[in-house]
Amino acid sequence: MAINRVLRIAGVVIAGAAIVAGCGSSAASPSAAAASGSTGGGTDRSKIDIEVVTHGQASDPFWSIFKNGVVQAGKDMGVTVNYSAPDTFDMPKMAQLITAACAKKPQGLVISLPDATALGPSVTACIQSGIPVISANSGSDSYAKLGILTHVGQDETIAGKAAGQRLAAAGGKNAICVNQEVGNAGLDARCKGFADGFAPGKSTVLGVDLKDPTAAQQKIGAALAADPTVDTVMALGPTGSTPALAAIKALSGRKINVGTFDLSKDVLQAISDGTMLFAVDQQQFLQGYLPVVFLTYYHLYGLMPGGGQPVLTGPGFVTKDNVATVQANTGTTR
Repeated sequence: MAINRVLRIAGVVIAGAAIVAGCGSSAASPSAAAASGSTGGGTDRSKIDIEVVTHGQASDPFWSIFKNGVVQAGKDMGVTVNYSAPDTFDMPKMAQLITAACAKKPQGLVISLPDATALGPSVTACIQSGIPVISANSGSDSYAKLGILTHVGQDETIAGKAAGQRLAAAGGKNAICVNQEVGNAGLDARCKGFADGFAPGKSTVLGVDLKDPTAAQQKIGAALAADPTVDTVMALGPTGSTPALAAIKALSGRKINVGTFDLSKDVLQAISDGTMLFAVDQQQFLQGYLPVVFLTYYHLYGLMPGGGQPVLTGPGFVTKDNVATVQANTGTTR
């Protein structure tokens, strides 16, 4: 997605928030700066600090694009942003990072929320200290309970169901859903939604550890070999689809339909080659970009879009029909 289109989207959302505020309906309470009479035009935005803590490493192909969105929003808004994440999927470590970020007394905090139980105390303490929080990517089912202002992402259950329906329509009867982070609420919801959409077909969750891609490929291959009726594989991300495609290729000749969540150059090439039916695009650039924009304007003017409802960035589907267009636009915003 081109950056000017991103800015138009952000502008429409913020303009909508301004209209809501002007109509006196469900606009968020003004920030301390706005309440004290400070105006955005007279504020040195470089002194606005927005902390971002996610469970995904910036070196991951998916999260690197999320981080690109964070960085670009910081530049466009003229504010200071800091991104941090644990080295691996580690909820205690992520909770520590949230606590450390809040100790800096930022003007806003963006988090992913893969486990509300584990992260809830740290998030709640941050909110109670007066720091506005927005969740992104994961947490659509639990953000409101913690008092988080809004959520930016896709509803993973809805996205999973749509993916299941597509693979069922392609003739699928028996599927495995490859989950690389069992216990991650967002990924678990994807498999749950997939099973609902794939019904009456059978769907089984297969947990793998992607820190060892070879072992993951072997585990997927073993599951496929053990049940020759498996005709469908649903991967939950590019790093999960790679060993899945390799395992299927090793079966030499067996027809298995594959879908995945999220985009990478390898995923797009697999769709173009016909070895993958589709990818679900949740537009992670926007998930990183929009919360920084929202928190900036919340601090300056007390505006918050959505009235507490989530701001959805997906799902969209990349298929053989539109993959060439997406490939042409692949870059920092994909």
